[in-house]
Amino acid sequence: MMRAINLILIVAFVLLLGWGGMAGAFHSDIYEPRVPAELLEELQDMDNPYPATPERIETGRKIYFGKGECVTCHSENGKGKKLPGHSPRNFTDPKWQEIRTDGEIMWVLRNGSAGTEMPVRVGKVISEEEGWSVIHFIRTFIH
Repeated sequence: MMRAINLILIVAFVLLLGWGGMAGAFHSDIYEPRVPAELLEELQDMDNPYPATPERIETGRKIYFGKGECVTCHSENGKGKKLPGHSPRNFTDPKWQEIRTDGEIMWVLRNGSAGTEMPVRVGKVISEEEGWSVIHFIRTFIH
């Protein structure tokens, strides 16, 4: 009887390790930077050149819901829609908001994000100034 209990415990432990490993495969990179490692320090020091005024945040909101098409994947509430193969960034995640800088977000808006469906936005559909406004709006999802 004790041998059967030990076997059950071992199997349960192995299954938990396997499930934990699978969960890690799906979620381990959600806080990883999307920018090249060699640019990370420089981008983390880059500040948004525009103040977060109510007018600028409103401009960012209009772009997010309009020509920027951010809402298409990131949804009305900023949580991101479930898409096949990849879930867009959840802007309501306080940890992500804390560790990702405006400079990093601007880099993604300028370059897209490899391995995800995030396309280039700045220079294609919105200007750089509009991109900075969108970043100010994105920051409101945790307030």
